[in-house]
Amino acid sequence: MSGTRRRGRTPVEAAGRGSRARSGGGRGGAGGTRLTRRGRVLAWGAGVTSVVVLGVGGVGAWVYNDLNNNIDSAAVDDKLGDDRPENLSPGSKNIMVVGSDSRDGANAKYGKDLTTMQSDTLMVLHIPANRKWAAVVSFPRDSWVDIPSCEMGGGKTSDPHKAKINEAFAIGGSAGEVAGAAACSIKTVEAHTGLRIDHFMSVDFSGFKGMVDALDGIEVCPKEPIKSDKARLEMDAGCQTVDGEKALGYVRVRYGVGDGSDIGRIGRQQEFMDALAAKAQSKLTSPDALYGFLQSATKSLTTDPDLAGIKQIYGLANELKGIPSDRLAFLTVPNYPREADIPVDKANVVWQYPQAADLFTSLAKDKEMTKAQLQAAAKNLVYASQVRVQVLNGTGQSGRAAAVAERLRTMGFTVSGTGNAPETVTRTSVSFPAGLEKQAAVLSSRLPKARSAAAADAQAGVVTLVVGPDLDLGELS
Repeated sequence: MSGTRRRGRTPVEAAGRGSRARSGGGRGGAGGTRLTRRGRVLAWGAGVTSVVVLGVGGVGAWVYNDLNNNIDSAAVDDKLGDDRPENLSPGSKNIMVVGSDSRDGANAKYGKDLTTMQSDTLMVLHIPANRKWAAVVSFPRDSWVDIPSCEMGGGKTSDPHKAKINEAFAIGGSAGEVAGAAACSIKTVEAHTGLRIDHFMSVDFSGFKGMVDALDGIEVCPKEPIKSDKARLEMDAGCQTVDGEKALGYVRVRYGVGDGSDIGRIGRQQEFMDALAAKAQSKLTSPDALYGFLQSATKSLTTDPDLAGIKQIYGLANELKGIPSDRLAFLTVPNYPREADIPVDKANVVWQYPQAADLFTSLAKDKEMTKAQLQAAAKNLVYASQVRVQVLNGTGQSGRAAAVAERLRTMGFTVSGTGNAPETVTRTSVSFPAGLEKQAAVLSSRLPKARSAAAADAQAGVVTLVVGPDLDLGELS
């Protein structure tokens, strides 16, 4: 994904366009595996795991060529447009990793009536310029966000709309092409985070089953029995070795396990990938098992052209190998149930602000964010519905306060009233009385261009938003 970097939205600007958040980063899930954190990254990037093992094993040139030809590439640059974030830290890398499949054939049991390409796993791996640490950020698939207009194939484009974040992959993949699916996911992630995505990896779950079977199964240790009619999965509690078919159900199942949340599933997937990576490395002396694993892994992998190849991915793996395990952070975008803001929505989560914006800004500026730091920042969260906002029109244009107020309500904010500002202004601003610093920060994080300051004469109990001509309604989402 090479090309000229253009000035686009900053991380705070992009985060302001996204949904809100809950405290995240927890592992959760029913799994009991506990292995290296670095292995988790290598396993999710199936090709990365493959070439690490390949490099150690020293297999022949014909095997190298065979595996190299398995990796598909998909060009996405021409589908992303020019309105992209700026790379604020030259030398760093942001790699989007998507776990995907089409819900047909044997995989139909994992999702009814879904014929398009699907994505249950979405992560961004950030590798800093100094290569001394790294972070993997997981995006809950139930994140309620704005999906931008995307190419759908056949000359069709989708309309911008709100949906779960994983819908972007399905929309872009309407024609069955990974390029379109990846491009729409990249556009969505970039718009909401301000992170410039440099590469992508799409790991097909159908290949995932072959990887597990080639290793003679993987041991998992669910703490409680699992029974899910939807996934047709039934497992006893305790340690057991599962084959590829059952393993796929285990990492995909959501309902009937723990609290049934997507956050719990993220933790279970991370733990399983630990075990998969460790088992693959243990098979270095078994050529048959290793070759079968590598075949399935590389066949399941699609990347952008700049990353498509054993040599390129091996170089990436070497960069990761040098990072100390205690400097590799696995993070989840801070989030909370959207029901807290919109009572009728019991199915989605929104991102927690300003913590989500702070996370994205830190990574964009190549500043390390640890799991402990993120969890500490996400404590004592303030829901959007807990923020009372007075909206004043400072543009001189009739109806602006009412329009902004209506948009804020759809975002979950409580609008206490609207009116006209004492005078027209050139910039949007936020003012607040003492004691409402957190509430003002939640609103301000959604309005990155607005100036925010405490004011002695601010109305008690509310945060005041004075709308200026610089406020684009499209940024309020």
